[in-house]
Amino acid sequence: MEWILTSETSPLEALLLEIRACRICRDAPLYGPALPHEPRPVLRLTPTARLLVASQAPGIRVHASGLPFDDRSGDRLRDWMGVDRETFYDERRIAFAPMAFCFPGYDAAGSDLPPRRECARHWHDRLFALAPNIETVLTVGGYAQDYHLARFGLAGRRLPMTQVVRNWRDYQDASPKVIPLPHPSWRNTGWLKKNGWFESELLPVLRAEVARLTSH
Repeated sequence: MEWILTSETSPLEALLLEIRACRICRDAPLYGPALPHEPRPVLRLTPTARLLVASQAPGIRVHASGLPFDDRSGDRLRDWMGVDRETFYDERRIAFAPMAFCFPGYDAAGSDLPPRRECARHWHDRLFALAPNIETVLTVGGYAQDYHLARFGLAGRRLPMTQVVRNWRDYQDASPKVIPLPHPSWRNTGWLKKNGWFESELLPVLRAEVARLTSH
């Protein structure tokens, strides 16, 4: 969904326009070298969405398409959530806000760099203050877990990712509710095999919650 700024633009719409025009990491970086490519912020948030997918940062394929999780990780995440592509990309029902809105580039070994910290500093608190209807946040990976657990005053911030996910029951009474997930990268297949409780205990709860929030 794209908006043009007018006198009737809501505060959320205006902020999304600001974020999509952001060039801080390229033109005035605060943490490390400048972003080595043209920024393309990827996020989705509408007033009606009740479920937020909070992840790390777009990969190169998502940078090219502009669609959140438009890659093999997205295939696995949709399977975890029990939704099809149509539901997954229905902005009325599901929001996406990674810790860094733009692809951060590669390190010397060819792996994705960590999320740029400028996004959280400049945008995240303002963005989520304008999203009061979010009932549940899926925190995908350690960076999102650190930020959102701290935002809601929940224990678990800066614990190892496995421990945070294993403690998922501790976050069910929060408002919004938090469901922590590992990153759905295929590189984590070994982790999933070692931690069978994730599929047997957490995924049924995740799918039920997603169904509840996207059934309208």
